Amino acid sequence: MDVAVWEALRRRPSRFLLSLWPLRVWAFLLSGTVLGALLLLVLAVLLCAGIGLSMLGVGLVVLAGVAVIGIPVAALERRRLRLVEPVPIADPHGSLPGTGVLPWLRCRLKERATWRELAYALLYAVVFTAVGLGFTALLGLAVMLLVSPVVVWAIAPDTIMLVPGQAISEPAGALPGTLVGLVGLVLAAYVGALLAGVQVRAAQFLLGAREPELNSRVIELTRSRARLVDAFEAERRRIERDLHDGAQQQLVALSMTLGLAELELRGQDSPAGPLVARARGEARQALEQLRNLVRGIHPQVLTDHGLAAAVAELSLRNPIPVTVDIELPRRLPAPVENMAYFTVTEALANASKHSGADGVVVHGRLEGAQFVLVVSDDGRGGADPSAGSGLQGLADRVAILKGRLIVKSPVGGPTRLRVEVPCSA
Repeated sequence: MDVAVWEALRRRPSRFLLSLWPLRVWAFLLSGTVLGALLLLVLAVLLCAGIGLSMLGVGLVVLAGVAVIGIPVAALERRRLRLVEPVPIADPHGSLPGTGVLPWLRCRLKERATWRELAYALLYAVVFTAVGLGFTALLGLAVMLLVSPVVVWAIAPDTIMLVPGQAISEPAGALPGTLVGLVGLVLAAYVGALLAGVQVRAAQFLLGAREPELNSRVIELTRSRARLVDAFEAERRRIERDLHDGAQQQLVALSMTLGLAELELRGQDSPAGPLVARARGEARQALEQLRNLVRGIHPQVLTDHGLAAAVAELSLRNPIPVTVDIELPRRLPAPVENMAYFTVTEALANASKHSGADGVVVHGRLEGAQFVLVVSDDGRGGADPSAGSGLQGLADRVAILKGRLIVKSPVGGPTRLRVEVPCSA
């Protein structure tokens, strides 16, 4: 990984002095020296307290605090490094299994990143702080020599000792000191850039995430995504079951009761007869809407007979003629079937509402271990994901299964939607 301050120094050493880089480097090193001195003091106090109280058991808690002190130090350093390194260092820590101090402590102490951050904190407090003090002395001396004529003028006619054995009482006599101070500032700019680059390198090595840790986090994210899909599917089935066994059955019973009441009132001159007939019709309409809702959540034909039969049934209800060409040698995994069905549903809805198409073709094949679904229409095209057409939702569904969605919809048409998803997802 490149170091930005070194790159700036290597490419144009002369322009480096006239840029903001020296000021950024000095701010980085000087602030690091102050923070490093405070960190060294805190570490010394905690270590002495932990060792001194170890006989009482409390010292173990203090020593545990020393073990994780690198975590806040590293978090602060990742922010402070932005002064000299525009590319941020990724946080190597994984997600926490729970809330509370003890779960947090157990999780962090098991991570290698915690111990690397502790090593960086020790290196920072001892080595970088000592180097920073030396650099601060160099920069301070250069600044004092640079402004020495002003100092001499301010205290005249008294004399000052810029060098041993030589007393200067006039500002002109301090001009050589100004020249030396200017050289010292140039030296401080270049030396500071080298020291800042070394510290950036150390931070990248100790504070960044390693390849196995990144792979582990990717695996955990994949598992988390799979758990979310399973939880969504379980919740969908629960809602479908509650609607089918609860509200739908109650509406059926209500419709039957109203039918019996209508039979009892038939032939009687009662104003309640038309009201009962009207209520029965509304109950029948509500029941039909509920059945359509349940079918839209998850059609039973998809569970019983698979994707091809479910899409064929869906095409019969579509106002635009649909040609279904889905040939599969076997049933697809349930998540893939669900994704494909709702992709076709959304594509047909978009074609009916927005495209003005005369026909739609749905083509599906299993190519190796990958299912490929293509939905095309001869409409006016111009599909825009940001216009509320549902394409972003389709892309999210496909991404959950590690697939991809390709939409080609030039203005004037046609529109072609292609989904590729691995069946092992």
